[in-house]
Amino acid sequence: MQNMRVFDTHAHYDSGAFNADRLEVLASMPEQGVELILNPGCELESSRTAVSLAERFPYVYAAVGFHPSDCGEFSDASVEELRQLAAHPKVKAIGEIGLDYYWKENPPHEFQQAVFHRQLDLAEELGLPVIVHDREAHQDCLQIVRQHPNVTGVYHCYSGSLEDAKTLVKLGWMLSFTGVVTYKNARKSLEVIEWLPMDRIMIETDSPYLTPEPFRGKRNDSGKVHLVAETIARVKGLSPEEVAQITLENGKRFFNIQEDMK
Repeated sequence: MQNMRVFDTHAHYDSGAFNADRLEVLASMPEQGVELILNPGCELESSRTAVSLAERFPYVYAAVGFHPSDCGEFSDASVEELRQLAAHPKVKAIGEIGLDYYWKENPPHEFQQAVFHRQLDLAEELGLPVIVHDREAHQDCLQIVRQHPNVTGVYHCYSGSLEDAKTLVKLGWMLSFTGVVTYKNARKSLEVIEWLPMDRIMIETDSPYLTPEPFRGKRNDSGKVHLVAETIARVKGLSPEEVAQITLENGKRFFNIQEDMK
């Protein structure tokens, strides 16, 4: 880990799971080899928090958006506030947006789809990439993405098929992987990784969720993202340091982060 410089491209430090020690955890990341962190919002409050954390730590960046599980209050006014938040120089994407059909209590599918469309339109207007959440909604999500050919983005915590991965790569999209790839039932994800070109891969923790083995069941943080890189390295026949460096550069390119962070 000492020689690895990693980019955790998706971590929710706005989460209540970090209320007791949020600033201390974030302050500890450079000494753990974490060079950059991207914190996406899930609605307006968390998007504002993501921006404030990005203002406080030079290596933290933000995305702003409405997660499908949290989009029930989305309105025309929401679009305007997201537009204002996205004007901040450290906001690098619209996200986390998409579809989630897993939870029955989520907003109706049709409403989720309408909110997804509106946020993709906003991303195109602002020239920003998007961070997509797709849970149990693969075909609807892909169909909507296809309807916005001028928007590119990343499927975070990719859980789709190899066939869909090939389609997304053709459309110019990135795929990102979490600690889920370290689990025993990760065969499908590993199959996708084996095929996926290295210039389309990003790594993330989705902290505080999806903690990798051998820490599964505990709170996740960016200091564990190297375990994702190590798993990908085994699949691709590369060193963990190579995977960390390539995915760091992929993330900087994708989010248009110009700083040479030493």
